[in-house]
Amino acid sequence: MANRQSARTDVNRSAILAQLGAQGPASRADLARLLGVSPALMTQLVKELLAAGLVVELEHSPSQGGRPARMLGLATTGDRVIGVKVVADHVAFVEVGLDGSVQRSASEPFDAAASTVLADLARLLERFIAGGTTRLLGVGVGVPGSVDRQGNGVVDSPQLGWNQVPLGASLRRELGLPVLVENNVNALAMAERLYGVGRRHESFLVVTIGTGVGAGIVVDGVVLRGAAGGAGEIGHTPVLENGPLCMCGNRGCLESIIGEAALVRTARERGAIPASGGIAALRAAADAGDAIATTIFSEAGHLLGRTLAGLVHALDPEIVILLGEGTVSWPHWSFGFEPAFRSSLLPARRGVGVAVETWQDESWAQGAAALVLATPFDSEGVSGDQGQLVRDRLSTGHPPASAGAPA
Repeated sequence: MANRQSARTDVNRSAILAQLGAQGPASRADLARLLGVSPALMTQLVKELLAAGLVVELEHSPSQGGRPARMLGLATTGDRVIGVKVVADHVAFVEVGLDGSVQRSASEPFDAAASTVLADLARLLERFIAGGTTRLLGVGVGVPGSVDRQGNGVVDSPQLGWNQVPLGASLRRELGLPVLVENNVNALAMAERLYGVGRRHESFLVVTIGTGVGAGIVVDGVVLRGAAGGAGEIGHTPVLENGPLCMCGNRGCLESIIGEAALVRTARERGAIPASGGIAALRAAADAGDAIATTIFSEAGHLLGRTLAGLVHALDPEIVILLGEGTVSWPHWSFGFEPAFRSSLLPARRGVGVAVETWQDESWAQGAAALVLATPFDSEGVSGDQGQLVRDRLSTGHPPASAGAPA
């Protein structure tokens, strides 16, 4: 429990930096209120940040009759982080500030099955980095699949066709920067913990729907990774005996029934869209009131609701946060989801909150950037030596060009 308490404190310190970066100077009292921590804890956190040279004291705020509050600000606002989303046919890049705000973004075609995949990704990253700031803390990479450790970055991904691919080591060698690699949904969960709805909760689920189905699990402020970094793969929950073949090789997985490709397949079979139609055509049909299209989404929502009810019973989160490309169609999913989800919960759990967040194409890459933004205070050592390199670069304010190079 001591480690979890320390990790919660660490994330709060990262959130202080994010809050100051996003909203400008604030007092200790304001930060305590906004971030939901006690004034005593905030005083201690700020003391540590001042000692580390990450924040500075500014002018006093106007007084309402009491003692004027001392304002706090970031010691530097020039540091940036690169976030990368990798999928089978393209990669997305963002450059973000300490507050997680996107400064610039780009998307490039990419072939995850190419024999030169690692060199290709490094080349695309180098091109993107060259167009921005030189004050980089590091690179965060989000991938669909399991990652052994963030600091190592060895990837197993059925979606990418990768088996034990040494992504982290390869990019560190080519870029000369700290590189952290993580499952993309786990990365989104950390971004939620720092900047989103999850900032107000200690235990929550981030569930993504779209091309695949996944979950990021946060308990007592810590993202649970599991023994091999594969926790949260709910898309491979077996739900239908002898069901459709899943990309993982098994049959009847949740993802093989309600993932984007499965919905499109069902829509074509039932005549809701033409043989050449995709998910956009299915959504358009549902938006227009087509009964077959709306039923397909509702059935998917029903199955998702029952599956998540079981996960809520197992983990007891305060809230479930839904994200991903599929949430664009959430009004159609919700007709099946809400009744199935609520009726499948124990009476005491039926009040658990569900938040559906607005989705943008660059959100996956923003989540990957959060891997780096969270590492300055990684007390559990999840980020390994790469986290230490990020801390060194942040504390100096002038990162040496070779700080990410392997020892």
